[in-house]
Amino acid sequence: MTRWGILATGNIAAQFAEDLRLVPGAELVAVGSRTLAGAEAFAARHGVERAYGSWAELAADSDLDVVYVATPHSAHFEATRTCLDAGRAVLVEKPFTLDLADSTTLVEAARTRGTFLMEAMWMRCNPLIRRICDMVADGAIGTLTTVQADFGLGGPFPPESRMRAKALGGGALLDLGVYPVSLAHLLLGVPQHVRSWAKISPEGVDENTGIVFGYDSGAVATLSCGIVGQTPVRAVLGGTTGRIELADPFFRPYEATVHRAGAEPETIVVEPVGSGYQYEAIEVQRCLAEGLTESPLVPHSTTLEVMSLLDTIRAQIGVTYR
Repeated sequence: MTRWGILATGNIAAQFAEDLRLVPGAELVAVGSRTLAGAEAFAARHGVERAYGSWAELAADSDLDVVYVATPHSAHFEATRTCLDAGRAVLVEKPFTLDLADSTTLVEAARTRGTFLMEAMWMRCNPLIRRICDMVADGAIGTLTTVQADFGLGGPFPPESRMRAKALGGGALLDLGVYPVSLAHLLLGVPQHVRSWAKISPEGVDENTGIVFGYDSGAVATLSCGIVGQTPVRAVLGGTTGRIELADPFFRPYEATVHRAGAEPETIVVEPVGSGYQYEAIEVQRCLAEGLTESPLVPHSTTLEVMSLLDTIRAQIGVTYR
C-alpha cells in the first residue's frame, strides 16, 4: 500500500483525491493546509484520516510514502522544499516552479537526498498520449514536421484570481501554455529557435500568447495560449505521409484520428476514466516500488528543459515574477 498525503485543498487537490480511489494500492491518509479548518473540511469531504494545519506538520508525518503538492504555482518551491527536507517523496503540480533556477534547486536537493521527485505533467503519463508518441516514433505519419497546439480559456477572470494575479504566478503561459510547450518538447525535443509574442494584462502577466519553435531538422511547432478567449484546445501532428489530430482536450485526449495518405482515417477512442490524474499516481507508485528517484516518463531533465523554454518565452514577452 502506498500512503499519500496531499498538500493544499483546492480544486486540483480535490480531483486528485477522487482519482486516487481508482489507483490500486493507493491510500490517501493525510492532508495539509495553511489552516487547520481548511484541512479538516477537505478531510471530511474526501474521507481522509489526518488533517494538518501547516505544511511542515504534513511533511513531518513519517507514515507518508509520498506527498502531492497542489498549491498555486508561486508556492510550489516552498512547499516542495519543505517536503524534501523532511525526507518525503514528492509529486508537484505543473509548472514545477516559477523559473529554472528554483526548479534546478529542487532537483539538486532531491538528488542529494536520494528522494523521489516528479513534476505532475499528467499528459506524459496519459495512455493515449503514450500510444500516439509510439506511433509517431514508429513512422505512422512519416517524419514529423509540424506540431500545432492551443489552450485558451474565455474567462473572464478577476484580477485577484490565480489566472491573473502576478503574486500567484498568474498568466496564460505557466498555467495553460505549459501543455502546448510540453507536447512540442515531447515529440520534437528542445528547439534551436524560439520566438514569442504576448498581450500583457494590467496585472503584468500574459493574457494571450503566441509561440513558434524552430528546429534545425526543419520541423516547426506553432503554439498558443490565452485567458481571454476560448480556443479548440486541440493538437495536430503533421508528418511527411499523414497527420494525427488530438481532440479536445489534447493534453488528456479521449480520441485521436490518424490520417494517412491514400487511406481512410483511423479513429482511436478510449473510454474516459476519472479525471485523468490517476495515471501520474500509478507512475509514482511504480517508481517508488522499483526504488527509482525519478520517473522515466517525466524525468528531471525534461522538467528542467521545459522550464528553461518557459523562461526564454517569458523573457521575450516581458513577464517577470521577481
